[in-house]
Amino acid sequence: MLVGAKVLNVQVPFYFKTIIDSMNIDFLAYGGTVWTAAGAAIVGYGLARVGATLFGELRNAVFANVAQKAIRRVACNVFEHLLRLDLGFHLSKQTGGLTRAIDRGTKGISFLLTSMVFHIVPITLEVGLVCGILTYNYGAQFAAVTAATMVAYTAFTILTTSWRTKFRKQANAADNKGATVAVDSLINYEAVKYFNNEQFEVARYDKALKNYETASIKVATSLAFLNSGQNIIFSSALTAMMYLACQGVSAGTLSVGDLVMVNQLVFQLSVPLNFLGSVYRELRQSLIDMETLFNLQKVNVNVQEAPNAQPLVLKGGHIKFENVTFGYHPDRPILKNVSFEIPAGKKTAIVGPSGCGKSTILRLLFRFYDTTSGRILIDNQDIRTISISSLRHAIGVVPQDTPLFNNTISHNIRYGRIDATQEEVEAVARRAKIHEIIAGMPKGYETMVGERGMMISGGEKQRLAIARVVLKDPELLFFDEATSALDTHTEQALLSNISSILKEKQRTSVFVAHRLRTIFDADQIIVLKDGQLAEEPGTHEQLVNRDGVYATLWAAQETMPEKVDEEEGDVVEEGEKRGKV
Repeated sequence: MLVGAKVLNVQVPFYFKTIIDSMNIDFLAYGGTVWTAAGAAIVGYGLARVGATLFGELRNAVFANVAQKAIRRVACNVFEHLLRLDLGFHLSKQTGGLTRAIDRGTKGISFLLTSMVFHIVPITLEVGLVCGILTYNYGAQFAAVTAATMVAYTAFTILTTSWRTKFRKQANAADNKGATVAVDSLINYEAVKYFNNEQFEVARYDKALKNYETASIKVATSLAFLNSGQNIIFSSALTAMMYLACQGVSAGTLSVGDLVMVNQLVFQLSVPLNFLGSVYRELRQSLIDMETLFNLQKVNVNVQEAPNAQPLVLKGGHIKFENVTFGYHPDRPILKNVSFEIPAGKKTAIVGPSGCGKSTILRLLFRFYDTTSGRILIDNQDIRTISISSLRHAIGVVPQDTPLFNNTISHNIRYGRIDATQEEVEAVARRAKIHEIIAGMPKGYETMVGERGMMISGGEKQRLAIARVVLKDPELLFFDEATSALDTHTEQALLSNISSILKEKQRTSVFVAHRLRTIFDADQIIVLKDGQLAEEPGTHEQLVNRDGVYATLWAAQETMPEKVDEEEGDVVEEGEKRGKV
């Protein structure tokens, strides 16, 4: 279709020449009509133009199927790769920049495919046809001017566009920065409002837009230079061709129709050549955007699945940390040669001051990261030798900051098990003590929770997270400050419910907690400090009686603060030590 369209396009000047020459007679002397003189040529002219357009449009329609499938495949591959990347990558990247890179990269692929098939190949074919026709019909002079014009035009376009590329890169970087700032500010809308920093955020956004404005002005002015140079080159060539053709007419070797045909052939090249400038410019940009996209795909997945990894075989859920050392940065270890065991089917709590590595233990066990040294075993199976999918399928996590999709309550609970029925969703909501609250909402389970769940309270978010994990029904359960946003009454009722679930199904559970009263009934309490075991694990009573780190933490939480009367300087007791439970 592409070749057919170009062949028909080149025929148009031939028909035009025939029409001009046919009309160059004395109609009164010969008694002819327009139809007898040029009828066939006129019909051929019309058919050639219509045929060229139809072939071009059919080509577009057929090729759209190819291009869109390629774009879809690449976009899905990159998106899947991003989801497989470890937590460290996503914590270091900003979501706005990532989404913009994917968007521009897929558009770049579309443009690359389209420009190759619709512009570069057709232009090359048409230039070849025109040069061949001019050489055959009018001699090498015409073809030489055409070829020299193509070379000069292409060289000027490539050199100027290469110079302009740095301005496009600057504009892209500023555009990315602007998108990132905007997304970051809108996601943290509440923080902006809490501290009255609207003008600060607007100033940040305006600074990014200012950089984009400066780069865009350079892009526009350099484009004007490019277009002017292209026009000068082409107009000079067209003038030279017309001079040669007029010389032929005056010498009697060419007809007026030949003059028109030369003009038409060369002028027809101006349309695709004008596109060549913008195509090359956009092609360079598309390649830059595609490079950014494919560089995302080249990012190595740090947490790799072992070759021939076997599924996790659970025999109770006994977890063992053996001499585990880990740090998010090599020069700052979080866990230092830590060893402990979590008994199968028991409730274990991990406590300690902030920054001691409590949440890191959950991340290592879930294989968001791999240990620097040492190993983690579940039922005597090293988690690095088992399939990541089976490991994560067996673990349920209720995080402190509950991640929710901007969707309905029903969708967010059902995310724990996608194929769950509405009855199962409502059953787990009852167990998480949230069914009555949802039922009281105007839209019930179809209520939207908003971006990151901002339209519901912190306590409701945590109960949704618990319902979601109960629906998943994993063998190993981890609660990272899972009730920190709840009032005391609801917290106690929910903890009691969770305990009944654990005892009923004999699940291994781990509770990371700051509020020690939520875990004093644990079968075992592990106390961490500065990335190491502060004392031997034990029950609440055993640890309190040892009068160590845990006893200090317990005493600090169970003693009300003292208030100093500023006038008298006396210490007023606001509460007494509640004692050791």
